[in-house]
Amino acid sequence: MKKYNMNIQAHVIISGDVTGVGFRSWVLRQAQDKQLKGWVGNKDRGVVEAVFEGSKEKVEEIIARCRKGPEVAWVEKMEVKYEKATDEFLGFEIRY
Repeated sequence: MKKYNMNIQAHVIISGDVTGVGFRSWVLRQAQDKQLKGWVGNKDRGVVEAVFEGSKEKVEEIIARCRKGPEVAWVEKMEVKYEKATDEFLGFEIRY
């Protein structure tokens, strides 16, 4: 019997040395690799905000990847808020 996997959404705030180091582009590639929908953008200096939508397994996997980040970044803190999936996104994008 196939298990039905319902999509979830995670709103993530990432703080540290994460701006000006290619973090958003790295997140974009990771999200596209996982076939997630949503967006990523700079919130303030040293803060990146992202929304990931997809299966619980894939969303949790990208959150784990974001905790480490790319080699050139340093993640000091992450806040994650899980929400119901809205299905409003067509793909994953960088918001400017």
